[in-house]
Amino acid sequence: MPEEKRIAVDRNAEAFFENHVDFCIGTGRMGLALTQEYQEQLKLVQAEIGFQHIRGHGLFCDDMAIYHEYEENGVRKVEYNYTYLDRVMDFYRSVGLRPFLELGFMPEKLARGTQTIFYWKGNTTPPRDYGVWCEMVQSLLRHLMSRYGAQEVLTWPIEVWNEPNLCGFWENADMQEYFRLFHETFDAVKAVDSRFRVGGPAVCGGTDEIWIRAFMEYCREHGIAVDFVTRHHYTIEQPDRAGHYDYVKLMSAEDGFANLRTSRDIIDSFEEYRGLPIHITEFNTSYTPKSVIHDTNLNAAFIAHQLSRLGDGNASYSYWTFGDVFEEQGVPFTPFHGGFGLVADGCIPKPTFWTFAFYKKLRRSEGACVYKDDDVVVLRKQDGGYLGIGWNPVESGAGEEKRIVLSLAADAGAYSLLTETVDEETCNPLKVWHDLGEPADLTDGQKKLLQQAAKPFVRTCRLESADGHVEITLPMRRNAVVCFEVQRCDVESDRGYDYGRVVSAE
Repeated sequence: MPEEKRIAVDRNAEAFFENHVDFCIGTGRMGLALTQEYQEQLKLVQAEIGFQHIRGHGLFCDDMAIYHEYEENGVRKVEYNYTYLDRVMDFYRSVGLRPFLELGFMPEKLARGTQTIFYWKGNTTPPRDYGVWCEMVQSLLRHLMSRYGAQEVLTWPIEVWNEPNLCGFWENADMQEYFRLFHETFDAVKAVDSRFRVGGPAVCGGTDEIWIRAFMEYCREHGIAVDFVTRHHYTIEQPDRAGHYDYVKLMSAEDGFANLRTSRDIIDSFEEYRGLPIHITEFNTSYTPKSVIHDTNLNAAFIAHQLSRLGDGNASYSYWTFGDVFEEQGVPFTPFHGGFGLVADGCIPKPTFWTFAFYKKLRRSEGACVYKDDDVVVLRKQDGGYLGIGWNPVESGAGEEKRIVLSLAADAGAYSLLTETVDEETCNPLKVWHDLGEPADLTDGQKKLLQQAAKPFVRTCRLESADGHVEITLPMRRNAVVCFEVQRCDVESDRGYDYGRVVSAE
């Protein structure tokens, strides 16, 4: 028998729940935004979920063609080309997105060294001339303000670099050199307009505590009124690589949340920075773009739990990434390859896509949270109905099913219950792809079939309140995510219409 958990929900209770699910989404390098598949995937994500900001690498990489040098009368001069930048920004704005600007990486001609990262060779060395770097940043911001309006662009957060605590992303992981980059960039941005919001240090795990403490100490020592702090959040142990793919084991969710709390505690230990916003500008289960967990229902259920608590001490948390048009380790061989994205090649939503869609539904409801634990979150809507999400991540091989029985305080009358279920049986395009023989190149028919298999299972029923409560049962199989809505709903039939007679055998 499945484990059963019974919960009585008080309509007047208050539970702490900060839902910032739609603040920002991650993307591969900016130059990929010029491709058709990228744009199609992002349009799907925006239509079904709808994020506010988008953040990615490569703003100043050479494929964006912004920075140029030429020689005139023996003097080196600089010019800028914003053709591709404008195309990308225009597209983002057309789908309702504002950039969360990550300033990086280094244009080759401006770079001090030759170190690069990824298949697309982003240069990760400091500038050979900080003055020229700062002028490039300022020119970019002035161009954007001229094109889109100062009041608009001032709403775009600015982050200086990406993961400088890793030597691959910042030469030698040189902390003091990064602090110089941040300081000079911060001053340059504020010189354009002091209302810009600028933050860092965009560190990943491992040395995050050391770097964040040192960063705050540097800001204090130099009187930098940093606007926010950024860090990343991944929740796996060391991957096991086989061929093109990484197999991972999830770390304890509680250990991950505890690690995030250390950042909050460190920042709040500096009186002048207490309460400073923290933006998690990347998060996912795995930090590798060929980690097979990303395509699974386990990923969806684990992330559902994460989304219930990531807002506890953080202003935002940006899932890495919206889609699988992504080339850090080369062009993927197959549509399902463990890519970071919510959407697979062919505009096929993965299970985690719906986790975000469900949480966005909670956002749209503007309901008040009346119950939250490690299995479910419940909101009471302004019209008296209820909306919530339950999840059941099961990493082991055991078939651990559970049932959550909710007793919801409700006035007398008739109600409707709508559930949308994503689990290994009802919404699992990965399994369908496997059953089709794991084709590397999808036919139109296969693509359509996978899109159909990638939708939640919808179920409805009618309920009557009893003794001031409506009771609903959420059956959750392995790795399920279930979104439910309870709504007051009286039947108002047309003259002569009798549903009982319609469906009866008579």
